[in-house]
Amino acid sequence: MNKFTVLSTLILASSVTLPAFAADTDWFVGGGVGYQQDTIKGANEQNGEDATYQLRGGAIINDHHRVMGTYSYMDKSSQNMFLASYDYLIPVAQKVNLFAGVSAGLADNKINNDSSTDFVWGGQVGAMYEINDSWSTDLTYRYLDQDYSEQATKLDYSQQVVWSVDYKF
Repeated sequence: MNKFTVLSTLILASSVTLPAFAADTDWFVGGGVGYQQDTIKGANEQNGEDATYQLRGGAIINDHHRVMGTYSYMDKSSQNMFLASYDYLIPVAQKVNLFAGVSAGLADNKINNDSSTDFVWGGQVGAMYEINDSWSTDLTYRYLDQDYSEQATKLDYSQQVVWSVDYKF
């Protein structure tokens, strides 16, 4: 009986707060372009600098929490990266937020014909400017630790600086 009471209380609390949670959520899609530097060491050491292109989508919840899925591509390492991110937004002016957060996901890299899909994780900081009710832009610095290690070559970490534009609906 006690388990039933706890379960029914949780279901009732969830159903009551869910509409309030959904009412203060802004969904968005966007894209970005930037610079990425990969630290590649070992037998196939190379200059890991190139442009990165990103597509992303997610939600801003209660004006302070942003959850996002990002796909990014970098040509030099034939790198496809899929990230899930969380950012905490800190308002500093009427249309400006600073943010800090964490990311985790998968990166598929192809270096010197050796391909590997590996776990990637890290964090980001940046600033967001709300152009109007529908459009915003942000500048992000992201550091990502990568686990790529093939044929005596190791991709240790990546750093990105990306400018993005998002549309809220």
